[in-house]
This record gives sequence, C-alpha cells and structure tokens, in this order.
Amino acid sequence: MTRRPLPTESPRERAFLVAPDVAGSQALLPPADSLDELGQLATTAGLDVVGSAVQRLQKPDPKTFLGSGKVIEVRDLVEENLADVVIFDEELSPRHLRELERAFGEDVRVLDRTALILDIFAQHAHSREGRLQVELAQYEYRLPRLTRAWTHLARQAGGGGGAAGSVGGVGLRGPGETQLEVDRRDIGRRITHLRRELEKVRQHRSRYRRRRRLAAVPTIALVGYTNAGKSTLLGRISGAEVVVADQLFATLDPMTRKIQLPSGREALLTDTVGFIQKLPPMVVAAFRATLEEVAEADLLLHVVDISHPQALAQASVVRATLEEVGAENVPVITALNKVDRLADPAEAVAWIDEFERGVPISALTGDGIPALLAAAEHELYEGMVPIDVRLPYDAGRLLSLMHDHGWVERTDHQGSYIHLVGRVPQHFASEFEPYKKRLRRPARGKGTPTSDNGDR
Repeated sequence: MTRRPLPTESPRERAFLVAPDVAGSQALLPPADSLDELGQLATTAGLDVVGSAVQRLQKPDPKTFLGSGKVIEVRDLVEENLADVVIFDEELSPRHLRELERAFGEDVRVLDRTALILDIFAQHAHSREGRLQVELAQYEYRLPRLTRAWTHLARQAGGGGGAAGSVGGVGLRGPGETQLEVDRRDIGRRITHLRRELEKVRQHRSRYRRRRRLAAVPTIALVGYTNAGKSTLLGRISGAEVVVADQLFATLDPMTRKIQLPSGREALLTDTVGFIQKLPPMVVAAFRATLEEVAEADLLLHVVDISHPQALAQASVVRATLEEVGAENVPVITALNKVDRLADPAEAVAWIDEFERGVPISALTGDGIPALLAAAEHELYEGMVPIDVRLPYDAGRLLSLMHDHGWVERTDHQGSYIHLVGRVPQHFASEFEPYKKRLRRPARGKGTPTSDNGDR
C-alpha cells in the first residue's frame, strides 16, 4: 500500500517499471532480480513503485524497444496505476525515449536505468569531487539526447524540411536547430571544464598516494556490490561514524580512515562507490579518479552480502568492474558479510570455496572481524620482501616501482647513489637483486668495509 504523504510533504511521484528480457543479454542477474533491483533504485530516488511489466525479446524494436502490443499494454497499465514516470531497466536511445513518450502521453516521463542511477548519484554526492564526477556523467549522458528537447521548435521552423526549410535548394536554419547548436556548444564547454577539474583531482590523489607510500602505510580498499555493507564495515573496523542506510548507493563520496591491524601496524582503509550491474560507462569514466584508489590499493576487501540470493552473481559483477578499472591484479580477500542474517551462520562456511580467500563476518555485530583483519595483515606483509639496496640516480624506474608498489621505510642520499630500505612484492624483488647492499672483505691495508655496489 502506498504511504500517504504528510500535510507538509510533496506527493511522491509514481513509477511504473519495465524490464525487457533481451535474448543474449550480458546481464548477470535474472530479469526478475534485475527488476527487483530497479525497484530498489527507484525507491532510493524517492519514487513510489506502483507496477511493473516484463517482456521477452529476440532483439529491441528500433522504434520503441518493446513490441508494439507491449507498448499499448504498458500504456494502459500506466493509466490504470496513475503513474507519472515509466522506468526501463535498459539504456534507451534518444529515438526510443522520444517514441515512448509519444506513446505514453505528454504527462508521462520516460527514464532509463542510466538516468535513474545518475539522479541517485546527484542526490548522494556531497563532496566537490563527487559533484564534479556526477555532473560530468550527467552532461555526457544528456548530450546525444538534446534533440528531444527541441522537437517543438523544429516543427515551428517552417519550410518543407522540418527543422530546416529550404529556399532555392539552400538550407535555412530554424530556431530549434540554432538553439540546439548553442546548447551543444555550452555543454561541450562545460564537459571540457569538468574534465580539467577532475584531472586536477586525479593529480592531487596521485600525489597523496605517493606521500602515503613514502610513509610506508599500506592502503586497503573496500569494494563490493552496492548495499553489501561496506560503510558498516568501515565504521566497525575504524570506529568512525559513517552514513549507513538500507539503500542502494547510500554513500557515494569515498572515505578513508586509519585503522590498526592485529600486530599494531597501521593501514588506511578506504570505502569506495558501490558497484552494480549495467553500471553506465560514463559513470565509470567520470569516477576514474576515485576508482584509481582501487587500482592503486595494496589490498582489496571485497564485501559480499552472503545472505543475498544472488550473492555469486553480484560478486561476478564486482570482479568484472575491477577488470574494467585495471584492478584485476590487486590481491583480494573476500568478506562474506551479513552472516547474522542467515538462519544458521555456519552456512557461510559452505560458501568459502566459492570466493577468493573468504572470511565469514558480520559487520553489524562484529563477528569474524578479528579473523578478517588477521587475514588482511597476513596478505599485506607475508607477500612483501624486505630489501636494503643502493640505487644509482639513473635507476629512476626502480625508484618509481618501489614508491608505487612497495613501502619505503628509509631513504638516504649518499654521494652517487640512494640508500633505500623498505619492502616490495615478491614478484618485483629480483629486479632489486643487483643493487642489494652487501659487505665485502676490506681491501688490504684498509680497515673500513665498503659496499660492492656503493658507487654504481
């Protein structure tokens, strides 16, 4: 039953959902589960879901995506349920949007999954970086769809050619086309500006990561499907107060907190934007600066809602997105979260083999957190090899490799070389072998030992 608004509230818009089940679709969730997820997205956006429909298709109709009979059926259901907006669980082309709005009537808006996600992101982005990222994604989504906004002016342009009439074979621009070109230029300039600003953010993050490396503090990034419990886990481990809500994309801006590992060593734990199936490409591109935190992390904690019936499919979505952002080679530990929701928490043990280094936990109650942190510390430190080397100044590549992938504990500039002490991943250790600090026998008549590579 739809909740009646309070006297001071504006009535919530009513949404009707449509899930096309296209043959050969790459979607990892079944249509019913994808439709349920779309409903959660609509609720998060502040809409009341009043109905839904599914249609199996061999391929989308080039005009209306759905078959003509299904369009009529949906139109009748929209009228019956007094829906204000129809939301499709696929990305629609400008033509699809235009034709569907004509079919459903001018009082009914048509949105696709991408537009809905972007709307939620706009509501939940609070930092300057988050707002820049969302604005860029919105403009890149809107740019190819601008023609829809000016069809009424195009019809007013007159002449035999729609938006542009012709006199003596010479095309004349109508007001619709002129306004459209102005809007495109304005949006193009805004996109260029936003990209420049986000590049500054990216460079700032890069410098910040370099300083963290110099401080020898490892970074752990929380990744997972949206609503898997990443923010709850961040709060549980760090003790920080974070926004926690049973909504998709409840938190969007990344948050980093210093945590203590079981041995007393420190690490930085970063929460990142939640992943979701059919994540719009422009969102991945716009959030490049944020997602680089994932690719550059020393370890990923993949948080999986083990109580969800599609836990395996959601984990597959996360792995696919990690590959897309270049983080497929970062070590992973899987936190099998929400065991407190299982009828028998021991059931989670049966799932361990399905996930990479699975550890059953409950971020809500704290169960399993010590084991998770112990596994994280083991992965961070057991996979690192201590080195003590003297690098010549022309070995810049190795110096960069050390800063980017290892931990620098001490740096001393000594004459013609740099004395470097720290730790590097096992697979990089051999590259430093020729520069290891070794003592050799003192030369005859001399009493002071020297390094065999001190002045390379």
